[in-house]
Amino acid sequence: MEISYSLNELNTIATTILQTFPATRCFALYADMGSGKTTLIKELCKCLGVVDNVSSPTFSIINEYQIQGTQQKVFHMDWYRLKNVHDAIEAGVQDILLEPNTYCFIEWPEIAEELLPPNTVKLKIKNDGTYLRTISNGLVS
Repeated sequence: MEISYSLNELNTIATTILQTFPATRCFALYADMGSGKTTLIKELCKCLGVVDNVSSPTFSIINEYQIQGTQQKVFHMDWYRLKNVHDAIEAGVQDILLEPNTYCFIEWPEIAEELLPPNTVKLKIKNDGTYLRTISNGLVS
């Protein structure tokens, strides 16, 4: 999958991602600073039915949201401030990744990539320098 989109098409992109990977609960987003990882995660959460204020967990490392009308949770993680796998384990990310029936959206997964479950969908976002983004999945270089 490779799709180019503008911010006006975020809802369509988020819906497409969730429909393309209906059984997947863990998504790792690879992108440069300012490429729209948090913005896309906000839209994915909205499509799932999260009504909480979704914001970047840069300092808290992990934000937890509830999907309205369900017992399902969404975890939004930002591993940017972690130094290594040990930091990630100490922050509790490994336990969260093992929780059943939860969604996990991870920014900066490179820090502790070996902790990602095998069925993680890896999404790479590229900013073309204007208002367009390109998102692709598969092997991330």
